[in-house]
Amino acid sequence: MAAEETKKKRGTKKEEVSQKLRIRVRAYEHKILDASVRQIMDTALRFDAKVQGPIPLPTEIKKYTVNRSSFVYKDAREQFEMRVSKRLIDIINPSPKVIEALTNLTLPSGVNIDVKMS
Repeated sequence: MAAEETKKKRGTKKEEVSQKLRIRVRAYEHKILDASVRQIMDTALRFDAKVQGPIPLPTEIKKYTVNRSSFVYKDAREQFEMRVSKRLIDIINPSPKVIEALTNLTLPSGVNIDVKMS
């Protein structure tokens, strides 16, 4: 009898569903990236949203090797690299005002943003 009552009590508990807005920000220049992340953080904190981050993710390095001459001198080569810096920001239980403010944000060119709601 007591076991059935405890099962009923457990079943009546409401589990709190927390939504999370996950923002991934990518850019070639880390200074522009940090400035845009600061702008996102300020906007979220202005509306009293709970924010986790920014979490720095590993820098993606793409290297390209090119021959200096077109026909001979195969040993003479140049190497170029592109560095993509990344940051991750989580906003927990965002209100509609926060989402609207983030969509109206103007960020510098060269900054790529991926937003996922979970």
